Amino acid sequence: MSNIIIHPSYFPSISHFVAIAQSGLVTFEMDDHFQKQTNRNRMYIYSPNGVQLLNIPIKHSKTGHQKTKDVKLETAFDWQKQHFKSLEAAYRTSPFFEYFEDAILPIFQKKHTFLMDLNLETMSVVSKCLGLDFDYTETTEYFHEVAHKKDLRYLVNGKKDTSTFEKYTQVFGEKHGYLNNLSILDLLFNEGRHALAYLKRQEFTTL
Repeated sequence: MSNIIIHPSYFPSISHFVAIAQSGLVTFEMDDHFQKQTNRNRMYIYSPNGVQLLNIPIKHSKTGHQKTKDVKLETAFDWQKQHFKSLEAAYRTSPFFEYFEDAILPIFQKKHTFLMDLNLETMSVVSKCLGLDFDYTETTEYFHEVAHKKDLRYLVNGKKDTSTFEKYTQVFGEKHGYLNNLSILDLLFNEGRHALAYLKRQEFTTL
């Protein structure tokens, strides 16, 4: 895949990492306006009851408009503890949860101020766990259309992301069936060292 532009998001969907693993150079969109109900501040995991949304509370601007990089996390709720408990309930019995737990846990113990800093850290930690090295740059200005890059910014909106990928074994698969394109953590905890090869061999279709 050619050079891409994509949104940093909270433990992104598998489609994000398929795109990154198959790209030449990644550009992170840093200058967009925050939009509600997107994966900028949420991820989907496979819980004992099926798909589960984990949402990060944020401080909303009084004007209603703010850039994603300026969005601050709401510290009045102990969302980090709740999110990690949910991950434990979902993946404690998965093949690789304990193997990667020490790498992932600090993210839920550190107090970030800005959503963007948190998102970039989740992507960095996951990349190291995957053994995925990639070069990236960051935007300094927002453009509705970008030249010389594959525009994959729409992937941050789960409703527009219709990617379908090869099935792999999931903890509660026999109970609820296969759930496609969840957070990258689902793939990491279930496939471990095989996850990177999985990402590289997926057929990726774009809008």
